[in-house]
Amino acid sequence: MIHTRFCPAKVNLFLEVTGKRPNGYHELATLFAKIKLGDTLTVAIEPNEPTEISLTLTGPIGKRLRADETNLVCRAARGFLEHFKLTARLSFTLHKRVPTGAGLGGGSSDAANTLRILCDAFHKDKTELLPLAAKLGADVPLFMYDDTFLLGEGIGEKLTPVPCGGKLPWLVLIYPNAFISTKMVFGNFQLPDETQIQTNIKRLENLISCIKQGRELTAWTPFLFNRLESCVTPISHPVEHALNDLRAAGGKAVLMSGSGSTVFALLPTADEAERLARDVCAHGRTVFCTPFYTPEL
Repeated sequence: MIHTRFCPAKVNLFLEVTGKRPNGYHELATLFAKIKLGDTLTVAIEPNEPTEISLTLTGPIGKRLRADETNLVCRAARGFLEHFKLTARLSFTLHKRVPTGAGLGGGSSDAANTLRILCDAFHKDKTELLPLAAKLGADVPLFMYDDTFLLGEGIGEKLTPVPCGGKLPWLVLIYPNAFISTKMVFGNFQLPDETQIQTNIKRLENLISCIKQGRELTAWTPFLFNRLESCVTPISHPVEHALNDLRAAGGKAVLMSGSGSTVFALLPTADEAERLARDVCAHGRTVFCTPFYTPEL
């Protein structure tokens, strides 16, 4: 029995840091958006006792990762079987396209979609696994939902789907082949004052309203924001240069995703996105041109 799932990546259209918990985790207000850039996960399932889990990695990023029990696919699979008290031989193949440490949630999507592919195969309710998803990583629950856009609060685990109307823009992403340590970014981070936070929360509300109403990209642009961008650009010239190149090439809605290092521009049409992608291609970076991910109905 063989099953296959697409594992979409994500960008953050908005990110504000709203507080810090006693355990050191920062609280966020963010708008996640899934994109059609992603990995492909396949699993062959056979009855077996005891459990055996194997993983084969392929694709342009696969050779950079470890195909052992530390991989999130293996960890998610074992967590699934233990939760439902099942045994099986699970042979996974992950075709890896999404760069790691890029602010795109690739590993989190792989983990969530491991849970989802196994739920489909074993006829289990995916909502029962949301606590397990959260234990695997803060962004993993995001990919347990079908929705394209989700409001994230808390440390990103409190999720509210945002329905969208109208035609969606395209994205051009630059991964500058630079790894950004989230721990380092937050290590020197100073919380904004409450007035700034509340002002930006209003921006987030306006952005969500634009998406719900199906308004054009020009209406979104004033409300796009990432608090961490100003923390990353002083310590990463590749990120700073990628942002500048997107803007110089005509991108107006330009932003960093998450804590970096990927940056992106939104364009109204596929043709405009493809032209921009050609203009910003350069040695030492990877450029993607993609629409948003919308689930098949």
